[in-house]
Amino acid sequence: MTERTGTAVVIGATGGLGAALLARLRAEGRYEAVLGLSRRPPPDDPLALALDLEDEASIEAAAAMLDAHAPLRLVIIATGLLHGQGLAPEKSYRALDADTLARVFRINTIGPALIAKHLLPRMAREGASVFAALSARVGSISDNRLGGWHAYRASKAALNMLIRTLAIEQARSRPQSICVALHPGTVDTALSDPFQKGVPAERLFTPDQSAERLLAVIAGLTPADSGGFFAWDGAPIPF
Repeated sequence: MTERTGTAVVIGATGGLGAALLARLRAEGRYEAVLGLSRRPPPDDPLALALDLEDEASIEAAAAMLDAHAPLRLVIIATGLLHGQGLAPEKSYRALDADTLARVFRINTIGPALIAKHLLPRMAREGASVFAALSARVGSISDNRLGGWHAYRASKAALNMLIRTLAIEQARSRPQSICVALHPGTVDTALSDPFQKGVPAERLFTPDQSAERLLAVIAGLTPADSGGFFAWDGAPIPF
């Protein structure tokens, strides 16, 4: 049996995919502790912490609490905003709205950036560690042939650039570290629910199916992959 080492952290642990990742990581037993961070953590989970992506003070406080579980070996940011009350993907640039753009960027780009600010220094200095953020294929600039979804596309493209930049800096102090963006596929969750029409049944994943595939991709990564953007099947996605 592989020795259990370090801590794994899932941010967005009460979402559909985040909860599946948390459950799988705990079932695998590879880590000494697997913590779930979310805005409203379950009161019956002793390894759940509160974290608000839009509040840096809460991110900093959660990071300080993670010091009791050092070193961090795996951090997965399983959060994202595509639609919601008064918010929908733009079909045209005529629908662009400053407040909507700011809201989407706060969740999809700025929040993960601040998490990196406070958690990357707490990643293990020796041996392998992985910092992964869920992105989306529509955030690939070179793969964009349809247009639309301006805020979501741009926020995920910006996230991908942050990951690339973070990877370069992190490698200077932790050469075995890995920072990547991951595309989970189309997952049957609230985020994708209004947009599942036309998705082939074999390409609409349950949260557990996507979690299984993403963890397999993470397990196969090497430091040479750091800064990259990978799909659920391990295939690289161009920026």
